[in-house]
Amino acid sequence: MTDFNAYAAMEPDGELVPFSYDPGPIGPDEVEIRITACGVCHSDLSMINNDWRSSRYPLVPGHEIIGEVVDTGSAVTHIEAGCLVGVGWTSHSCLHCPPCLSGRQQRCRTGTTTIAGHGGFADRIRVQHVWAVPLPDGIDTQSAGPLFCGGITVFAPFVDFDLKPTDRIGVIGIGGLGHLAVQFARAWGCEVTAFTSSLDKEDELRRLGASRIVNSRDDAAVKAEAGRFDFILSTVNVSLNWPLYLRALKAEGKLITVGVVAEPMNIPAGLLIGGQRVVSGSDTGPPDRVATMLEFCARHDIKPMIETFPMAECNAALERLESGQARYRIVLEN
Repeated sequence: MTDFNAYAAMEPDGELVPFSYDPGPIGPDEVEIRITACGVCHSDLSMINNDWRSSRYPLVPGHEIIGEVVDTGSAVTHIEAGCLVGVGWTSHSCLHCPPCLSGRQQRCRTGTTTIAGHGGFADRIRVQHVWAVPLPDGIDTQSAGPLFCGGITVFAPFVDFDLKPTDRIGVIGIGGLGHLAVQFARAWGCEVTAFTSSLDKEDELRRLGASRIVNSRDDAAVKAEAGRFDFILSTVNVSLNWPLYLRALKAEGKLITVGVVAEPMNIPAGLLIGGQRVVSGSDTGPPDRVATMLEFCARHDIKPMIETFPMAECNAALERLESGQARYRIVLEN
């Protein structure tokens, strides 16, 4: 048995240091993956810093993994060694609880997050076979990692909340998640408005697919959008003037957040009742939804804009992410 070599935080807010561990015998339903690349997500920072009070140390971050299957358990029949796969937020699920049986395995009652079992800032990883999703032809393997968290996080609500090609959609926050949401919505056929505080991104956003740009910090500009949108997707983790965005929805419009806002959201009941507007949230997606998203990306040439770092420079990559300077996702390479 060969140890897996990784980079781990040993305590909250700790710098990542080299860390090796023995994964034990491969499980019958598991695959072992030699990692070639792993995206860096803001959730990695949150877990390293124990912001959500659920971290366990040593903690190996990383849940946007691309790699090659090098070994399979005795019960795995549909994936062979040599297959290129990706892994996202979830690494194991029970497959028999109600969410799993309904095809929502990412909401498994006893599921394991990839980071909880030691994540992708490493040379190898083991995951349950259903969460190792094969890459379709046409996907750029260097940049595909962020699709397995950032990508599916913004793609899933389009399907779950029935976004239509004729809809007008607003995307709040044009960062790692938002720049993918704009590309998805454009390929969907929607009119796309980008709400951003970084107006220097205007030319870039238009190339990505936004037809309109609105300053998210200008209440008057947001107020002027009243009644325009069928769908607004918020990717930010900060509080905004939520009543203004609710007023920007048409009757029966939907405001969906995928950003974890620390403070309670100010949602007046009157704005929900008048026009039957909807406010909801969305998590990631089950393996079949991830596979659908990958096919959609290959068909429409959608991919994250990335910066790359060697895996050994993971601390520098995290510092750049935390500084807000990354455009728009960082990928570590082995």
